[in-house]
Amino acid sequence: MMGIEGKVVAITGASSGIGRATAKLLASHGAFVVLGARREDALDEVVDAITASGGKAASKATDVRRRHDLEALVAFAVERAGRLDVIINCAGVGPISRFDALDVEGWDAMIDVNLRGTLYGIAAALPVFARQESGHVVNVVSTAGIQIVPTMGVYAATKNAVRTATEVLRQEAGPHLRVTEVSPGMIDTNFVDSITDQATRKMIEERLGSIAIPPDAIARGILYAIEQPREVDVGSIVIRPTAQG
Repeated sequence: MMGIEGKVVAITGASSGIGRATAKLLASHGAFVVLGARREDALDEVVDAITASGGKAASKATDVRRRHDLEALVAFAVERAGRLDVIINCAGVGPISRFDALDVEGWDAMIDVNLRGTLYGIAAALPVFARQESGHVVNVVSTAGIQIVPTMGVYAATKNAVRTATEVLRQEAGPHLRVTEVSPGMIDTNFVDSITDQATRKMIEERLGSIAIPPDAIARGILYAIEQPREVDVGSIVIRPTAQG
């Protein structure tokens, strides 16, 4: 299948930020988007906005820290549409801080959501893709794993772990599975909401306020990767503000 129209796409972290923007863009190009996130009310708002614009969308409450939830999201997509063409692992949190702040709970959250949640998404989708002999895994990582800076130690580590897993999956995939990693830079989302260290939060807010680009920029990159012919695999995309060092 070439292009995006008619494809069935499951998206985690779809209630806000990059996931929300991607859901709306793909739906506007004819995809049936199946949205997963923890906040059902926010998911309902996204689905309502998409359907009001003539798109096709459905949602299921999903906590990516639970493997069963990812399996249920994929099963829901297959039940509704008969197949799954793409899974976009977009859910992520960033309670960043210096190591000596000892925010071990924050470290655990990033490992559970950013890394474990992505692996659970891959594990849920691969059996479906194998049966179909087609599929596409899109993992959202971060430029924080490319340019390593203070406060980003654990966050960048989780994103680089996903980057490594994505590359190995690509090499193992064979001729029927496409695998893409997308690395956003400074994006205007609710990323700072999970930052409890006030000094770090203020620094990030100031930086975002001066150079951040909208999440639609990342959504367009994801659309580009998906809409290529099935024999074309877009392995890696980096999207960041021109002002970002």
